[in-house]
Amino acid sequence: MSNIHGAVSALFEPITLGPLHLSNRIVMAPMTRTFSPGYAANDLVAQYYARRAEHEVGLIITEGTCVGHKAANGYPRVPFIYGEAALAGWKKVVDAVHAKGGKIAPQLWHVGAIRKENTGAGPDESVPGYSPSGLVRPGVENGVAMSKDDINEVIEAFAQAAEDSKAIGFDAVEVHGAHGYLIDQFLWEGSNQRSDEYGGDLVGRTRFACEIVAAIRERVGPDFPIIFRFSQWKQQDYNARLCNTPEELDAFLKPLVNAGVDIFHCSTRRFWEPEFAGSNLNLAGWTKKLTGKPVITVGSVGLNASFIDEEKRDMVDGSGVATASIDELGARMAAGEFDLVAVGRALLQDPEWVLKVKAGRYDELQDYDKEALKTLV
Repeated sequence: MSNIHGAVSALFEPITLGPLHLSNRIVMAPMTRTFSPGYAANDLVAQYYARRAEHEVGLIITEGTCVGHKAANGYPRVPFIYGEAALAGWKKVVDAVHAKGGKIAPQLWHVGAIRKENTGAGPDESVPGYSPSGLVRPGVENGVAMSKDDINEVIEAFAQAAEDSKAIGFDAVEVHGAHGYLIDQFLWEGSNQRSDEYGGDLVGRTRFACEIVAAIRERVGPDFPIIFRFSQWKQQDYNARLCNTPEELDAFLKPLVNAGVDIFHCSTRRFWEPEFAGSNLNLAGWTKKLTGKPVITVGSVGLNASFIDEEKRDMVDGSGVATASIDELGARMAAGEFDLVAVGRALLQDPEWVLKVKAGRYDELQDYDKEALKTLV
């Protein structure tokens, strides 16, 4: 390992997670790109992901890909993961990534009440959003509240998507339970006002997510990794919290472990921020401590000053790139706080980000620019 910059050497240790063998600890975070006309990933999408695999990203998690429910989608030109054309498109992506020696998992997605009618989100844009209580946020209605039949249909859609993902060669699946989309709308008291078995206290509100995970586990078997992504914050409310104490987090996580989650992807906006008072552990660190499961941390890794709050400006060097935070990330990985780290916008901007960090070529890291969203680099 003499060719690896010392401060981040822990990021480049191989890791085995059940049947998933990764060459390093760096994950490409899922990021919506809207470059899939006809809702199918095309050759440009395949090349985009293969480029990251070629440049040594350990595990790629795809952009959110919509499961086979009529209201799963909320945006034009995002990929689906049902239907012959969409699955064929993803098969090309999988084969391209594997040809470069990479590993890849799809993020299975249902947007819930984020969906709005007649805004170009197919396949039938007249379909309303579906959610636990017809609320997109506290006091704000959108779409319809789901019946038990609706719930069963969505659970089946996730299970079928996972089964199909395994069949076309994906190495794992990730269930999107974060950021205020459907599963998170069930988890969040602010959007779940149900009085049946899918509502009530936090454990009750976790039931929908657990039934999705259990259905996936039944369909993919015991040895296919299931990743579950969750967050405290929501796009509807950055200050929202599911769990205010470690005890509440423990009560939230245990049913998901029992349902079959193998890896938790713990989404925070800034990885260095402590999750609870009295400890420096972040959300991933607490999740690992409470469950013993492997965890992925994420949150502003490698981003420039415009994406980092004033308290952390001292972690940004003169070029604007958060190099000191990358070194801190390596140190915390070495201490065992988390097992993997997901990199989002920095890796979207620069496909060679991993190689540059590995060699300590921080002066070559590119500041993230929103212009990068306009193309698939």
